[in-house]
Amino acid sequence: MFHSFPGLAPWAEFLHRFAVRIDNDSATLFPPMRLLLLGAGKTGSLVAEIARERGHDVEAIRSTDNPKASALTKTALSGFDCVLDFTTPHCVLDHIRACTEAGKNMVVGTTGWHSELARVRTLIEQRGTGFLYGSNFSIGVNLFFELVRDSAAAMQHKYFPHIYERHHAQKKDAPSGTAATMQAILRERKGAEIEITSFREGDVVGMHELVLDSENDTIYLCHDAKSRRGFADGAVRGAEWLAGKQGFFEFKDVWRDMK
Repeated sequence: MFHSFPGLAPWAEFLHRFAVRIDNDSATLFPPMRLLLLGAGKTGSLVAEIARERGHDVEAIRSTDNPKASALTKTALSGFDCVLDFTTPHCVLDHIRACTEAGKNMVVGTTGWHSELARVRTLIEQRGTGFLYGSNFSIGVNLFFELVRDSAAAMQHKYFPHIYERHHAQKKDAPSGTAATMQAILRERKGAEIEITSFREGDVVGMHELVLDSENDTIYLCHDAKSRRGFADGAVRGAEWLAGKQGFFEFKDVWRDMK
């Protein structure tokens, strides 16, 4: 169509290079990015799919092709705007170190490494890069976290909490990062250490439940993920939000700002 109108060609290129999203009846333009995805599992593959839907270029590296972060050299990373990590706990710290030393922003959806948060924060601050992590990038789960936070008030009325989480049999870390976040929220609010019971079975995407039990009744709060798409969508939106930023961020601090 634009070949008949040469003056419109630049606009055709503009529209091709920018992703238009409609949210709350308003249009938002996101500059397209070149994203490097680490991990080609079920969630990682969905991250790549959604990123492409939103107009970004994506390349992926499997863990087997990146032992000890050997593929993440400064030269190899030079053409990418952001790196998204959906791998495993045993290799994510090497990835963070390599990408940060190369000056690249990162979004990390891998869990099971949060005992090293202080060390990673120091590295990010020293290098002046942007870093976003979260135990769960789903908007629904982050709303659920707020319900968990509010429910802590029940403990002063002799309700005794217990956290249950279920995931697919292939999930390597237990308890899940989401369950650990729920535990930390309740610990922060009431100073109590809450027990977590983990189940690994079948192909369960992710179910988290807070049970508050008393002599008179029981309260159930539950989040049951229907698919991994919510996690993947939040991770891509997080990369868009992080573009051009420096600092150490957690998903709970920024998800409300995402469009």
